[in-house]
Amino acid sequence: MKQTSLSYRFKRIRTFIPYFMGIVGMLFFFGCKTPKLAEADRRFGIGEYYEASQMYRKIYNRTSPKKRELRAELAFKVGESNRLINNTAKASGGYQNAIRYHYPDSIVYLQSGMMQLKAGRYGDAAKLFDIYLENHPNSELAVQGKKSTEVAPEWKKKPSRYEVKRMDKFNSRRSEFSPMFAGKDQDQLYLTSSREDAKGENKSAVTGLKFNDFFLVKKDEKGAWQSPEVIQDNINSEFDDGVCSFTSDGNIMYFTRCLVNQEKPQSAQIYTSSRSGAKWSDPQKLKIFRDTTWVVAHPSISPDGKYLYFCSDIGNGYGGKDIWRAEMEDGIVVAVENPGPEINTEGDEMFPYIRENGELYFASNGHPGMGGLDIFKAVQDENGKWTVRNMRPPINSSADDFGITFETGKEKEKGFFSSNRGDARGSDHIYSFELPSLTVEVEGWVVDKDDEPIPDATIRVVGDNGSIYRTMSRKDGRYRITLERGTDYVMMASCIGYMNGHQKLSTSSEEKNQSYPADFILASISKPVLIENIFYDFDKATLRPESKTALDELIKLLNDNPHVTIELGAHTDLKGSEQYNLNLSDRRAKSVVDYLIKGGIDPERLTSRGYGKSEPKVVNKKLAEQYNFLHEGDVLTESFILNLTPEQQEIANQINRRTEFRVLKTTYKLF
Repeated sequence: MKQTSLSYRFKRIRTFIPYFMGIVGMLFFFGCKTPKLAEADRRFGIGEYYEASQMYRKIYNRTSPKKRELRAELAFKVGESNRLINNTAKASGGYQNAIRYHYPDSIVYLQSGMMQLKAGRYGDAAKLFDIYLENHPNSELAVQGKKSTEVAPEWKKKPSRYEVKRMDKFNSRRSEFSPMFAGKDQDQLYLTSSREDAKGENKSAVTGLKFNDFFLVKKDEKGAWQSPEVIQDNINSEFDDGVCSFTSDGNIMYFTRCLVNQEKPQSAQIYTSSRSGAKWSDPQKLKIFRDTTWVVAHPSISPDGKYLYFCSDIGNGYGGKDIWRAEMEDGIVVAVENPGPEINTEGDEMFPYIRENGELYFASNGHPGMGGLDIFKAVQDENGKWTVRNMRPPINSSADDFGITFETGKEKEKGFFSSNRGDARGSDHIYSFELPSLTVEVEGWVVDKDDEPIPDATIRVVGDNGSIYRTMSRKDGRYRITLERGTDYVMMASCIGYMNGHQKLSTSSEEKNQSYPADFILASISKPVLIENIFYDFDKATLRPESKTALDELIKLLNDNPHVTIELGAHTDLKGSEQYNLNLSDRRAKSVVDYLIKGGIDPERLTSRGYGKSEPKVVNKKLAEQYNFLHEGDVLTESFILNLTPEQQEIANQINRRTEFRVLKTTYKLF
């Protein structure tokens, strides 16, 4: 008779029977069993692990240390029975005692390694796996366990971006696990629990706790989750009930039930129930396999209702419990298939969950992980091949993590899962998770050449992925746009009365918040625009190499504004005769035009003019802030400059020596 509870049986039982039979045989070799030991073995054999563990511990404590072989056997059984009820600490202690008394089967090193792994003691686990691999080099469980001791510490250092919180509102001192939304109804959450509010009065001989029942959690009118309430419908029985899934309309439930029968072996099976109003109909067993002694549990129906995923220990799998998929027609199973070795291992794969986007999530202790059961994500390509990825911390821990469910139709990726992390008794509890949205932004200012803000400028952004964004600058000239990761963008800022400004931007594909600065300095089409950092040889019109950067920027600006024609004007200081300065400035303006033509600008768009010293600079706000002896509106005439100190005169003359452009037309070849 198999009368294990959902919370432990479907997470733990895998291949205990061969070990148990080996133990029985060795005990006959060592001598006849006492009645108490025989009863403990009987309890273990029918799956009453809690009762068996208590009996083994008492017998162990009363056995003389001189009986080393018997003590080794009893210690190993203490470890096995506690492992199967999820008491990691006591299981680990049992295995360590078995090793100390030289338990003859090296399986003790594998099991002890698994417990050390589950406790997060990766160094100790690695040593135990190494010992086991000396005699069993092809053991997939040991190989993957050893790999887990290597990758888990690295994953802890670099956790994922998920945020995980314990849902104290949902949890009790007992176990709560496998939360599930009621189809598309995101305001109702079903969970399985052995809390004291469960309907039945009997307690499980497996765990010493009450049998599991379904509980319902609802949101109030403000959207806040309330405390769980036991469901009074007959989907809850005197047996273990739980781990459910719903059709997308929420009207059909698939769930697991473990019957108890004193006359013949029983195992977990999948049942269905239909909603009629607010009530659920009498559950009916779903026929999947003829042999009902196999575990068939943890149903997850696909959103389109075509496939039912579940776990089973049927003999033609890959070892332990496997994930299986049943093809459904009108609620009847017509075919069953195993997804293959990409999903299933020699360990246990359980608690499948098929998401609305086709992604499969499941729990496993056979793939490399953090320890215990980890949650994995599997994605199937167009050829049907599955790619499996560990969800990593903080979703996964060294304890058992399983039974995930996602909210549907939400912008953010969020939901709930169960875990027994941080619980010394090994009880499972509900946790929420959420993947915060990544913020990728470009922000900056739109200003003119004098650093004055330009409000109401239009900023357009086009990505190589086809995305298009548009926004306006605020009164202070500032703007901000949310972008996407790993994308190349072309940006343009435009405003009436100004030439367009273009930039390019590439965002990183790295999963982190990113902010990129991008300022636009727009040239006015109604007033002269200073070309900064233009340098000539002394008393000559020859452009110096330092001028290349500024002139190349001007070429880019003209290419970005192909319908604009400009005048290049050169100005000198007050030194020298008027005619000399006119000639010098004219040659300098022509030098700039020649450079632009060589850079590919149509000569018809360019006009040069030398102004000599005839147009002294008018001090603007930017210059007034830069030099405290100048004021906005001052005109740097000869008479003004001669009243300054020699140092100030040199600064004023330098300001007057300038090259500017002004827009003549904005309709070149436009019509």
